Amino acid sequence: MISLGSLFSREPAPLLGIDISSSSVKLVELDRDQTGRLVLEACAIEPLEPGWVTEGNIEKFDEVAEALRRLVKKSGTRAKNAALALPPSAVITKRITLPGGMSEQELEVQVESEANQYIPFSLDEVSLDFCMIGPNKNMPGEVDVLLAASRREKVQDRQGLAEAAGLKAVVMDIESFAARRAAGRLMEAMPGKGADALVALFEIGAQTTSMQVLRNEEVLYERDQAFGGAQLTQLIVRQYGFSLEEAEGKKRNGELPEDYASLVLRPFVDSMAQELGRALQFFFTSTPYNRVDHILLAGGSAPLPGLTDAVSRQTGFSCSVVNPFEGMELGNSVRLKKMAREAPSYLTACGLAMRRFLL
Repeated sequence: MISLGSLFSREPAPLLGIDISSSSVKLVELDRDQTGRLVLEACAIEPLEPGWVTEGNIEKFDEVAEALRRLVKKSGTRAKNAALALPPSAVITKRITLPGGMSEQELEVQVESEANQYIPFSLDEVSLDFCMIGPNKNMPGEVDVLLAASRREKVQDRQGLAEAAGLKAVVMDIESFAARRAAGRLMEAMPGKGADALVALFEIGAQTTSMQVLRNEEVLYERDQAFGGAQLTQLIVRQYGFSLEEAEGKKRNGELPEDYASLVLRPFVDSMAQELGRALQFFFTSTPYNRVDHILLAGGSAPLPGLTDAVSRQTGFSCSVVNPFEGMELGNSVRLKKMAREAPSYLTACGLAMRRFLL
């Protein structure tokens, strides 16, 4: 029998959401106050050098582990349990329908049997898990189950990183699932609690921008495109002759020449808005839909000056930047100004931290 419990297992609090991307590692810790309102106890970001993490693969284990240790120390947290995530490309997911009324053990046996049909490598090489979605809408007595599987070494890499930083990985999630979880809370704050609204969520990473179109709790469309904030850094390098490290530092700290906004930033923002508009067109041409109700931008480049306006002009739809901590109380250790500036980068980490309350 293969080991279950790596991708969807749940653990009581306290819990750290740890998001490992190609450009940084991010940490979020959440709690609840006596009224049940979420409290942001800690959040922190530690940058990574280019090439340390590539397409979700940990290429420089020791360097990333040391960055994670610095991140935990910087955050001031005392929590040791962590929720981490794998990129969608590293996980096979399949929604299957099974007879209702089975015990947990019977479900495990049935899921393992079903997995053989969908996983293109030996089951003893994978971490396999499942979670119940609920009754099937079209077949009474049947239940929908989400099957998830990843190569075992992918899971072990992240477990090893956590252990090297003095943490214990108790949840292994999927990045896009975690982002949807955090975005779903924000969508509930929309008019009518966001019911039936079509929302296009863009996460603008350093190298890749991922798009998910959401309605209620359903994912209508997903797509990744190979562009991101790193292209802006490269433009700064070419324009001003800085090294890559200098350009990234000056971009983060706002220490660029006076003509940066007109010569570099504005053309890049327009180009990014065109890319996002093109991604939406792919959605429209491959589905019955021809509009969305709102566009949400997340990721490190989401707050770029003028980007939301440029996206609205390009697409004709309203657009805003995500703050996954909106509506939360802030713990004493959270620096409001820094958190507000970096908030769009924390969407996935926030969704991971929310696993604490999914008991």
